Amino acid sequence: MVTLADVARHAGVSASTVSYVLSGKRSISAPTRERIQHSIDALGYRPHAGARALASSRTGILALMMPLRTGLYVPVLMEIAMAVTTTARSHGYDVLLLTGEEGPEAVRRVEGSAIADAMIVMDVGIDDPRLPGLREARRPAVLIGLPTESAEAADTAGLDCVDLDFEAAGARCVDHLAGLGHTGIAVLGEPPAVYARGTGFAARTLTGLRAAARAHGVGLLHRPVDGTYAAVAAALTRIFEERPGTTGLVVQNEAAVEPLLALLRQQRRAVPEDVSVVAICPDQVAVHASVPLTAVSVPAQDMGRLAVERLVRRLSGQDPRGTELIAPRLTARASTGPAGPGAPSARTEDRRDHDGH
Repeated sequence: MVTLADVARHAGVSASTVSYVLSGKRSISAPTRERIQHSIDALGYRPHAGARALASSRTGILALMMPLRTGLYVPVLMEIAMAVTTTARSHGYDVLLLTGEEGPEAVRRVEGSAIADAMIVMDVGIDDPRLPGLREARRPAVLIGLPTESAEAADTAGLDCVDLDFEAAGARCVDHLAGLGHTGIAVLGEPPAVYARGTGFAARTLTGLRAAARAHGVGLLHRPVDGTYAAVAAALTRIFEERPGTTGLVVQNEAAVEPLLALLRQQRRAVPEDVSVVAICPDQVAVHASVPLTAVSVPAQDMGRLAVERLVRRLSGQDPRGTELIAPRLTARASTGPAGPGAPSARTEDRRDHDGH
């Protein structure tokens, strides 16, 4: 019976190196991995499922890279993960969930082992450090997010991406408020850490917000904010001190929604009579808020489903690379209304953006 030690001697490597290749616990260089694979094939070594997967190059597993980083709203991530899992099972695949902040090492680990057939990558940043490894990988990958400023740039780079069109979502929020006569708009954005990492969806939303504000000639103030009550209170105080003519608020931070609505009540600012609020969030957050929110829905389930379907097509021999952006859908609810006739005009105020980051 052929043993792991026999494979190691035949390949001219240590037994531990063979073990690492089979288990995927460490990244092994491509030449060494190929030499070990040759020895496995030559000797007929088949001790367990890991070796069989390495030999056949198919495991029936998709790796989902979902790093749990500071500032991200975990319920949305888990909704995407559930959609990935259920869609994968409908196509006969299981899902391996990788939640560590390993970055490029996670890509190397999946690529350098037999643990998965393909990769789905989440929490994508502009110029994401995982990109070089993904471009070189033999295993297909789909990104939920854009690692570039535009879909055109992602297509040019040969990437395969699925996401909400966050730039259009930001613009849609401003369009809605401007259409109701609001000329002073403030944005309560994601936590500062999200912008500091260069997270793609947050940056693209801000691009859309700014472009629409310029097009409508309205003032725009942007404040990144942690979702705590104290942080939202401080941000709201600064907003009304700097721009007393603010009558429209856009929120892209699910954790900040209820603190914001509570603080507006305490300040006796009625929603929507005094201040209109638009959110970019999942429908369940908007519908169950203390004031049902006008919102652009974050289609978490669609994003997860589309990512898996694209991978399955590629694994079947098709190559549908490119960017698929989901058009934003805004649903008007009780939190927005016409700007009051007595509201000061922000057009007379300083219109510079104050990013706060």
